[in-house]
Amino acid sequence: MPTHYEKRRSLVKRARKHGFRARMKTKNGRKTINAKRRAGRSVTVRKKF
Repeated sequence: MPTHYEKRRSLVKRARKHGFRARMKTKNGRKTINAKRRAGRSVTVRKKF
């Protein structure tokens, strides 16, 4: 019986691609963050994985 989920992406890879720091690197990413803030959503940085 396999113990590995083949399609499971690591949380670190996910954060590097879609996380707060990745969003803040680009102009459009910053627009996304600010749009979420304007809509009243809390935008936080995850501390640990």
